[in-house]
Amino acid sequence: MSGKPERPSVGLGVIIQRGEQILLGQRKGWQEGFYSIPGGLLETGETFEEGAIREVREETGLELMDPKVIALTNNLETFRQTGRHHISVILYANQFRGEPTVMEPDKCAGWGWYDPRQLPEPHFEASRRGVACLLQGRFYTRD
Repeated sequence: MSGKPERPSVGLGVIIQRGEQILLGQRKGWQEGFYSIPGGLLETGETFEEGAIREVREETGLELMDPKVIALTNNLETFRQTGRHHISVILYANQFRGEPTVMEPDKCAGWGWYDPRQLPEPHFEASRRGVACLLQGRFYTRD
């Protein structure tokens, strides 16, 4: 056995919008240098919304209100590149309290507000696909 999971894991990504911009961080560690919306893995027994609120609080210090599931991504590019296969549930929130702060300096170099139509590169696949779904008004895209 290779040590890889036999099935995909469930990831969460959260598009947080303020005005015309969305919150992105630059990763450290796994996929270092890639930009991404906040997120992580769903924990056993959590709803998607609970997981999104938890992950955003852990990563940014923001307190989300009423995140909504808007998209689903199957991250096969990442699987081909890294051997990790994630299915990501993408949520959207435009109501929150606080200012983004780097809460996990070993995982994130910094947070900033960006135009979703001009994503910085390199960009994490699940984040890129989730933002594309938001902009296109679609729940899922194959490519």
